[in-house]
Amino acid sequence: MNKKVVVASTVFFWVGLANAIVPNKLVSGGLPAHTGAATTDYLTDGYLTNWKSSNAKEIALNVGEGPTKLRINWESFGDCAWATDFTSGCGHSGVALSNFKILTSANSTDGKDGDWVEAASVKNNPVMARGVDIEFAGKSWFKFVSEGDVGQILEIEAFDMSAGGTDTWFFMGTSISQMGIKQQDTDSTTAQIIHAKFPEYTPAMLRGGIGCINSSEVVEHLGEYLEYAGNVKFWAIEMGTNDAWGGGDWNLATYKKNMQTIIDSAKAHGITPIIARIIATDSSKAGWQVNPAFLEAVDKLTEENNLPKGPDFFAYFKEHPEQLASDGVHPNGDKKGGQAMHHLWAEALAPLYAAGDTTKADSSKQDSSGIVSGDSSNSLASQKRSLSLPHIYSEGKSIIINTIGHSVDIILISPLGQVLAQSKTSYGAVRFDNLSAGRYVAIIRGNGIRFEANVIVK
Repeated sequence: MNKKVVVASTVFFWVGLANAIVPNKLVSGGLPAHTGAATTDYLTDGYLTNWKSSNAKEIALNVGEGPTKLRINWESFGDCAWATDFTSGCGHSGVALSNFKILTSANSTDGKDGDWVEAASVKNNPVMARGVDIEFAGKSWFKFVSEGDVGQILEIEAFDMSAGGTDTWFFMGTSISQMGIKQQDTDSTTAQIIHAKFPEYTPAMLRGGIGCINSSEVVEHLGEYLEYAGNVKFWAIEMGTNDAWGGGDWNLATYKKNMQTIIDSAKAHGITPIIARIIATDSSKAGWQVNPAFLEAVDKLTEENNLPKGPDFFAYFKEHPEQLASDGVHPNGDKKGGQAMHHLWAEALAPLYAAGDTTKADSSKQDSSGIVSGDSSNSLASQKRSLSLPHIYSEGKSIIINTIGHSVDIILISPLGQVLAQSKTSYGAVRFDNLSAGRYVAIIRGNGIRFEANVIVK
């Protein structure tokens, strides 16, 4: 008797489809925010550096009927760092919007009357920018109801997610992003520039720069990044200045390993990472320049992982040192260094939007996915061989990978998004045994291929 083999939710990821962007319309822009007896317009104006904030414990918006699901983003002020305790290099301060509920109503007239139901409850949130998805069918109002100190709320945005929008972004970074993407004035944010060029799209943009953080500290807190910013489609990553500090290459191997861990963990959660080339310094002021080996590492990570190319901060700021601050490292707000970063990100991301919503393409050109059980595994195995792809399946508490006869790297990502095991092989099968139940991601790289599969161990 043949043993039953189950391969669950095996997915072939092709680059074009993996990066397809489905629009999610901004439905809150410019609407009045009701804060008790008053209303404000600065909480929905889209100007993320106007520094007008609210500490109201109830904030209600009427976005009207239509959306069945909403993504609600919020931004708080503090000292502009995304988290206050992820790094030991700098002290950060700020009160996050930490304990609150989001309620919805179909019949309120002013944000206070009417019937309200709880759509989400958030407890002990520690970060200054985050997004929450809620059900909204038949509703027209939503409101934040806070239990404690709300800090300084800068902006609230609501996006229509009814069509499964994927135009959702988290900008992970160091003090370069904390300053350039959040603290400094700009004529337009990256999201606004994209919308101007591609009106169908209104990116949902969360800013996550943290001064002094390096790639090792990101990996140390990767579970928290995934918990609080893991429900987006893209991570726009600026990382490396603190790893490369001083101009040497002593930390290069650690940086490469950490960045690969970040990439693998992001992709295991359905997130596409995009990495910027490290910003150049003004070496006459800073006394050092980024070692070229770090730039080569970013380029290689992008190529080997089939990632979209990020902005080249190095080349731009090497040519425009006047847009760096007196320390020669950070962007200069007075000279529009932060504004340049927004525009460079938008230029780098524009090709993804120019490709359009490829989920509307002919289904014959899209990726294939299937659930294989029992004897039907033979047909899929045959299909995979014709595509020169590996065969991956679960058997009891094990995952087995039959390779394709080439030297490849195999990485297994745990259900928690961590790199569980790594192996290099040329021929035969690789087994990962004694696994706990859950959804794993197997990644195979090498010899011109990159293959990923979701595998469930029961």
